[in-house]
Amino acid sequence: MALELRKVTKRVGAELHIKETSLILEPGHFNVLLGATGSGKTSLIKMMAGLDPIASGQVWMDGQDVTQLNTQKRNISLVHQFFINYPHMTVFDNIASPLRVAGMAKSEIQGRVEEAADILQLRPMLHRRPQELSGGQQQRTALARAIAKESKAVFLDEPLANLDYKLREELRDQLPELFAGRGAVVVYATSEPEEALLLGGRTALMDDGRVTQFGVTADIYRNPSNVLAASVFSDPPINTAEIVKQGDTALMNAGVSWTLSGDAAGLADGTYTVAIRPHHVVPVADDHATVHMSGRVQVTELSGSESSAHFEMGDSSWVSLSPGVHPYEVGEIHEFFMNPDACYFFAPDGSRAA
Repeated sequence: MALELRKVTKRVGAELHIKETSLILEPGHFNVLLGATGSGKTSLIKMMAGLDPIASGQVWMDGQDVTQLNTQKRNISLVHQFFINYPHMTVFDNIASPLRVAGMAKSEIQGRVEEAADILQLRPMLHRRPQELSGGQQQRTALARAIAKESKAVFLDEPLANLDYKLREELRDQLPELFAGRGAVVVYATSEPEEALLLGGRTALMDDGRVTQFGVTADIYRNPSNVLAASVFSDPPINTAEIVKQGDTALMNAGVSWTLSGDAAGLADGTYTVAIRPHHVVPVADDHATVHMSGRVQVTELSGSESSAHFEMGDSSWVSLSPGVHPYEVGEIHEFFMNPDACYFFAPDGSRAA
């Protein structure tokens, strides 16, 4: 069973909201849609689920063109970031609701509900109503309903966004196991790069209604094919600046320069965009971070065991993210050191150069 998008588009008025998109999403792993708010993730899910009409193209499921089929006939499940449970029903009845609509036998419904409840640790709560549950328990109920239905495709639209940090971590760790071996295509939308990496599988990076890159999640993170892909897959934001390559030297604004090696050294002389993730820009030099730069600190944050500093360097704003606590002072000039081997180089059209 696979879910395939063939040159689908969506219009909102005269505006092309989803640009022409073709994807093949397969079972056996998570298919993640990663992008900022407004990038088109939810719109694409609604098109796959049959909730939004498409302007052109086709949606295929399990070898069948379902473009014109309504949601009920597509055998799909959808879990939103908001807890959509029926308040007048018990947890048992919420989980059982799509099975009853399908006309399933009472004994089979009982078995499926209890199995899903056991997987999500809901059996003691089957006779409670949603208002008697915590936020995490309500979202577990919505997930149990999706599991019990045994749908061909399961769409999870930022399902953990409204949970507290601890519950989000707990459920995120469990999700791949919950859907493993069920034969369903699982599509998970998120705006958090870290979440995509933790879920693994394959990721479609989205920006402004288009897929900028699609493939194995870890491979995309290591090898973004264009500057948009590099930008989407970085939190804090990836650092970028224009450089001029002359011979084996890269010249950046604010007097920063370094000697190129590897593929970058073989690029033709000219202007490029260099990009580097914040954890490769640190406040203390080491064997890897050797390129010296300095800038005026604009914002500093301490998060757990990491320190981040946003600093102004020439006409660019950069971010450093490093382990430990560092004595940054807003408004002061501070030294930083960049690892040149961790740089990506992009051509003027945004495509990967090295």
